[in-house]
Amino acid sequence: MSNIEHEAKVLNINTDELRSRLASLGAKKKGMFTFRRYVFDTIPASPNRWVRLRSDGTETTLTVKEISSNNIDGTEEWEVVVSDIDETLTILEKIGISARGYQENTREEYELDGVQIAIDHWPRLQPYVEIEASDTKTVVRVAKLLGYSEDILVANNTSDLYLAIGIDLKEVAELKFEGDEQ
Repeated sequence: MSNIEHEAKVLNINTDELRSRLASLGAKKKGMFTFRRYVFDTIPASPNRWVRLRSDGTETTLTVKEISSNNIDGTEEWEVVVSDIDETLTILEKIGISARGYQENTREEYELDGVQIAIDHWPRLQPYVEIEASDTKTVVRVAKLLGYSEDILVANNTSDLYLAIGIDLKEVAELKFEGDEQ
């Protein structure tokens, strides 16, 4: 079954200020995760749809994402939990589906009133916060609680953020942190 994502980002955040605000609001820290992901084109390839095999070290998922717009509710996803990232990658490769890229990022995840708040760090990007809730209204409300006005919320996907700094993720085989970049 598909699921509409309701999420928005605030770019170039001050992580210390955000952590302080989260603590003052009573947000619960869920953990710090290092994500490994393989990205695949769909068949036929579509610029707004892709497959992601991702693990946070605890859970591994296989997901199809499709973007209809850069609105808070503009992404639809279909996702299943799989038991092992490496074995699933092997299965996909054995049926002729090869990854077009490998990516890593870190995420500091919090929960506030049932809303997921994540501080994401990606190689070569400034940290950003991502707010995901059950509906757009809640995303906007929580953003305001965190001190961010609705007019600075963006729903661009990470590929768009990289394109804005001149990096096309469709052309990058491997995206990892270098040295102490995190």
